Amino acid sequence: MEQGQNNETKLNAEKTALVVIDLQQGIAHAGRESAPYSTTQVVENAAELVKTFTEKNAFVVFVKVSSVDGKDMLRPKTDMNMGAMQLPEGWDNLIPEFADYPGAHVITKRQWGAFFGTDLDLQLRRRSIDTIVLCGISTSIGVDTTAREAYQHGYQQVFAEDAMTASAREEHEYVCKHIFPRIGRIRTSKEVAGMLE
Repeated sequence: MEQGQNNETKLNAEKTALVVIDLQQGIAHAGRESAPYSTTQVVENAAELVKTFTEKNAFVVFVKVSSVDGKDMLRPKTDMNMGAMQLPEGWDNLIPEFADYPGAHVITKRQWGAFFGTDLDLQLRRRSIDTIVLCGISTSIGVDTTAREAYQHGYQQVFAEDAMTASAREEHEYVCKHIFPRIGRIRTSKEVAGMLE
């Protein structure tokens, strides 16, 4: 991040990474109920960010959740009955827009956050990255958990608000109104693209 007057308006491409959360076939499909943005809108906005970051030679990270055999997934006792999870073939593959994207790093996680149990922090620090731009699905789960972890790791953060969505509008709006402003800056995907230099 540039210092001084440009602190709010510019992002240094050499020190900024785009971290895309869970835009994979089992999560970011067109039939998923989401709000306030459709998965199609989120994918389109995220794809524009990926294109911009790639053109500026900035680091792009695709995060996906997966399982080796199902035994590595979290199974807490909760008050919400989620039912048996049905995971169709290829559910953990990145969506076609991001499959085999040149130069991108792919992180596989086993829980909500992208830092715990992965090499995300290591890869960012080895590149001297101090700022991350976050987007993906879901605002209130994978993005929020990763954002809180990034905050605890000391990263500056920018949230591309229209390149993320949740299962319900209230979830998205709560996190964007009460959590993200405390740990980073909220911008549109177009604003983020314009900040990167």
